[in-house]
Amino acid sequence: MSTLSQGSGRSASGRAAQLSLAPRPANDADEDYESSASNARGLGPTGRKPRGIPEPPKLDRHGPARILAMCNQKGGVGKTTSTINLGAALTEYGRKVLLVDFDPQGALSVGLGVQPHELDQTIYNVIMEPSVTVSDVIRQTSVERMDLLPSNIDLSAAEVQLVVEVGREHTLLRVLRPVIEEYDYVLVDCQPSLGLLTVNALTAANGVLIPLECEFFSLRGVALLIDTIDKVKERLNPSLEITGILATMFDPRTLHSREVMARVVEAFGDIVFDTAINRTVRFPETTVAGEPITRWAPRSAGSKAYRALAREVIAR
Repeated sequence: MSTLSQGSGRSASGRAAQLSLAPRPANDADEDYESSASNARGLGPTGRKPRGIPEPPKLDRHGPARILAMCNQKGGVGKTTSTINLGAALTEYGRKVLLVDFDPQGALSVGLGVQPHELDQTIYNVIMEPSVTVSDVIRQTSVERMDLLPSNIDLSAAEVQLVVEVGREHTLLRVLRPVIEEYDYVLVDCQPSLGLLTVNALTAANGVLIPLECEFFSLRGVALLIDTIDKVKERLNPSLEITGILATMFDPRTLHSREVMARVVEAFGDIVFDTAINRTVRFPETTVAGEPITRWAPRSAGSKAYRALAREVIAR
């Protein structure tokens, strides 16, 4: 069964349309009651009881990789943070991971301690120069079994230059194909738009992971994103599925966050991960340090959340 058909019987686009509904009025008494009631019932942040996720099995070899596009056209929802920390958490379960910085801003590279403006070669060179191979550009990170395919502002030119190319939507897939057998997961950090680079990521991917900030403004673009995913699935990549929706910047103390979560779960059902990423000051600290939170603060709530997310991703 298609992941898009999980949950209710409505189409993904139809369910996404629900998310524009206004929140109901509430008061402090509602918030205190609902928070304590959820805790008493043993419910997770999604408002449902967490599903049992088994410990990931050990691997006796690596590959072929499952490609996941981290996608949301709204900026500031935690795509890059989730790409880095999910990748690092997957390595703790013995998986070999390649992180692909597919955003000209180079935030993923910066988050791993790489200065994009100092790079001689990036994914742009692999795309535009036949003499440069992907293995020439991939670099190791400070995390064992996690590599990086970096990017910088040069990549913005690729979107313009690829317009006239034959098969332009399959460019990223051609770039990644030589190293698919070397990794277990390839996580592609997409730019905050639905342009040609993002379409390339969706065409190359087996699944889409949608980080969604727990704010009502963040819900507005979900229907458009789902529509784009459906079109790519229909026209370019029939195997594309939504791997899951990840609630980020979740604050369990506020009714607003819980209300947004409830709307998303109502619309998408089991597609929504049980794991939610709470707001914490640790994440800005890790960006400055150029380290994933699993190394910077290994016993923090954020580290535990991304390890739980890694288990869910492996189980799916």
